[in-house]
Amino acid sequence: MSAAENSVIPVLIIGTLVVVVLITGLFFFVIIYQRKMIKNQVELRRMQDVQQQDLLQAVIETQESERKRLAEDLHDSVGQVLSAIKLKLHRLDKINRDDNTAELLADTRKLTDECIQEIRNIIHNVLPPVLTDFGLIDALQALCVKMDQNTPMQVAFMRKLADERFPAEVELTLYRIAQELFGNAVKHSEATSIHVELAREKRTLTMTFRDNGKGFNLDNVKHGFGLKNLQSRAQLVNGKIHIYTKPLSGTLTTINVPLT
Repeated sequence: MSAAENSVIPVLIIGTLVVVVLITGLFFFVIIYQRKMIKNQVELRRMQDVQQQDLLQAVIETQESERKRLAEDLHDSVGQVLSAIKLKLHRLDKINRDDNTAELLADTRKLTDECIQEIRNIIHNVLPPVLTDFGLIDALQALCVKMDQNTPMQVAFMRKLADERFPAEVELTLYRIAQELFGNAVKHSEATSIHVELAREKRTLTMTFRDNGKGFNLDNVKHGFGLKNLQSRAQLVNGKIHIYTKPLSGTLTTINVPLT
């Protein structure tokens, strides 16, 4: 019996070692497999994010291209036609001396002038020349002056940076965000004053937009199209947008964009 027991012990030890090795190998296999799955999931999400970012950029670039084409068409076709009509009316006014006809021509000329001015306003909103010619600082200041003059709100602009130009995509993105924030404020905020500030600290460009309106519950609208559109635009220039608000406390929006 002693000899039989002695011959069994090595078998048990070897069997135990084999089981331990198999369990250990299985354990490491599971860990490696899980890590590989996690890595694949992260890579897949990264690729999806890149594809989504590329798609979003393509959509916004298409929108801007269409806006530019619309502005050029309005200027080159409709604007010139209206200017020609205005010239013809002016010539008719000199030929006709009848009081009724003169009054009718004067009213028609007035309507033509208003239509020309409205087209100019549309062109400036779609593709503001001051942005492309002079840059973001002057464009934001002009936008604030326009909103101050054409809305019941008091709008103030402050700059904390020297005169300089930024990358075209950064300037256009921040200008479009400012336009959308003004639109939201006019439609929803019931604000009486708005303060816009543009500042630069080292390699970060910051635009802040503050209103004294009624505010809102951010949790209820954070998935809204408007806010999503703002976030998407900021992401295209690697920027981050932060919105601080609550009911009856106004809204503060901050956009930080890194400058390379």
